[in-house]
Amino acid sequence: MLVLTRKPAETIHIGDNVVVKVIKTARGTVKIGIEAPDSVRVIRGELLDETVATVQSDTVVNQLADHFNALSDQYPHVA
Repeated sequence: MLVLTRKPAETIHIGDNVVVKVIKTARGTVKIGIEAPDSVRVIRGELLDETVATVQSDTVVNQLADHFNALSDQYPHVA
């Protein structure tokens, strides 16, 4: 991990197309701006965690549904 110290209005360049700019610093927080092409997904970490959890939950639910559908096909007399 690269750790840098930046002051307001200073930037960090990532590759050729991504710029991170310090907008404002306050006690315990930093406001940043990110300039990136539309093809680059920029998302807050906690939202990414929620997205991954949702996808995993949906996958488990779909697997269970498939399993129960297979069972109901094998045992059509059981409701």
